[in-house]
Amino acid sequence: MTLKDEKSQIRVVMFRPAARKIPFRLENGLQVICIGRINVYEPRGEYQLLVDRIEPKGKGALQLAFDQLKAKLRKEGLFDPEIKKPLPLLPRKIGIVTSPRGAAIIDILRTLERRFARLHVIVFPAKVQGEGAAEEIIRGVETLSRIADMDAVIVGRGGGSMEDLWAFNDERLARAIHRCPVPVISAVGHEVDFTISDFVADVRAATPTAAAELVVEKEGAFREKIEALVKRLEHHTRFAVQNQRQLVFGLIHHQAFQNLKVRILNQMQKVDDLETRARKIILQDRKDISETRARAALMAEKMIHAERTMRQRRQAEWERLSAGLHAMSPLNVLKKGYAICWTKEGKRAIHEVEGLKAEDEIVVSFARGEFTGMIRDINLRTSVEDRIRGLREESPGKGAFAED
Repeated sequence: MTLKDEKSQIRVVMFRPAARKIPFRLENGLQVICIGRINVYEPRGEYQLLVDRIEPKGKGALQLAFDQLKAKLRKEGLFDPEIKKPLPLLPRKIGIVTSPRGAAIIDILRTLERRFARLHVIVFPAKVQGEGAAEEIIRGVETLSRIADMDAVIVGRGGGSMEDLWAFNDERLARAIHRCPVPVISAVGHEVDFTISDFVADVRAATPTAAAELVVEKEGAFREKIEALVKRLEHHTRFAVQNQRQLVFGLIHHQAFQNLKVRILNQMQKVDDLETRARKIILQDRKDISETRARAALMAEKMIHAERTMRQRRQAEWERLSAGLHAMSPLNVLKKGYAICWTKEGKRAIHEVEGLKAEDEIVVSFARGEFTGMIRDINLRTSVEDRIRGLREESPGKGAFAED
């Protein structure tokens, strides 16, 4: 990088081991104080500043890193109230991520025991300051969130300096809290202390003790609410019963009910009359139904007989027509010894000799098979009758034309 002021500039080199220790993000235009030594870069013959440590001018490095990360996460929407998950009314299982030897865990457990003893508490021991603290806290949040029926997770520790609380300003921890599927309560330091985890958590508690007070309400307070609801229910019930009693008494002494007994007897007589009429109507309806059923049975029998007669008549008619159709079938005629003559192409049957001439080819079809022939001679004087008469004279009583 290059350091500049109003009059001059100098190249700066900072090696990776030192750069990893910078808690804030270097940006163009940032005013800083650099601690290091001057040396010469021999390949170019230039002076440069070999920096071991960089601090922001006018503001501490940790505070600058805190402000930068806060602005970044706010822009991403991790602090939006709309995404905050509400705490359960009466949790059964709570997870706590904190140091097992700190005062915070003692305050939390004592407060939970005092407010609601019947509570399942799971503690994930973790370092809360120093190297590796952020990683252990992240592991605790992720582990507790995967436990079945977990209702809420408390992440916190007691008070301290900004350096002591720095693990709770880790970006990775902020994103782990944001991903946690159960509500997370951040309880870090004292009331005046703020960390990134306070902003991204679903609920921020001023102290670990306040976190325990937030997550569960006093058992006595629940009992008082229940008793108050029971008293309200009894009061409303007693008031409703009293109003209904007064309404009934008013109806009993109302003028409309003075002759109630006589009116009831009259109504009972009407009911008897209606019952007698209904019985007569039912008996008559049963008789009508029986007669209707008998007529329906007779009509059904007639319809069956008529349908059977009609079917037989249709069957006989169909057989007669079928026999006539069979007798007129060309195939049946061919079986008797006749043949059909076709033009050579087989598209038209030949009914007369007119239009034919010698040497025309014709196709002759029998009941089984056919042949193609050529016309040698056409004789208009000989008829079919002459041909049949000649066959009978030659072979009386034999052949296809023995019987006419």
